[in-house]
Amino acid sequence: MKRTILLSVAALALVVSACSTTAATPAPATPAPATAAPAMGDIVDVATEAGSFKTLLTAATAAGLVDTLKGAGPFTVFAPTDEAFAALPAGTLDGLLKDPEALKQILLYHVVSGKVTADQVVGLTSADSVAGPAIKIAVKDGKVMLNDSATVVTTDVAASNGIIHVIDQVILPPAN
Repeated sequence: MKRTILLSVAALALVVSACSTTAATPAPATPAPATAAPAMGDIVDVATEAGSFKTLLTAATAAGLVDTLKGAGPFTVFAPTDEAFAALPAGTLDGLLKDPEALKQILLYHVVSGKVTADQVVGLTSADSVAGPAIKIAVKDGKVMLNDSATVVTTDVAASNGIIHVIDQVILPPAN
């Protein structure tokens, strides 16, 4: 009996303690604001921050596409790395930088309207580029290939106005 009384008193003491603690700290009248996640940059900002797309960004500037890639979108960009541009035949990039219209068409060939995630890309056989011609897509040995030459090496790099998939080669539109 003493044990039952002691347990009852202990339980009552816990309840009283909990009630008095709650009463001593009133709930705030308005909820505290949630901590906002850092703002995600647009495609140009994300590519700049990545650091491996300096040549692509230089080319986009020369072709007058920076404002477009900073636009509302959404866009999917198959973005060649600096190494992909370096692998072009000697003089190719320099020649393109001197021909902004041709450069613009090649760069727009790397862009698809809409946000196409990796899960969606693997189900496609092609995607219409913003430049017009379709990009051929195939999955070979578990890797996504574009035009049977470029491999997607990193997928789903998020940006506020779309998504970037990193590729290891510059892809060229089909010759007319």
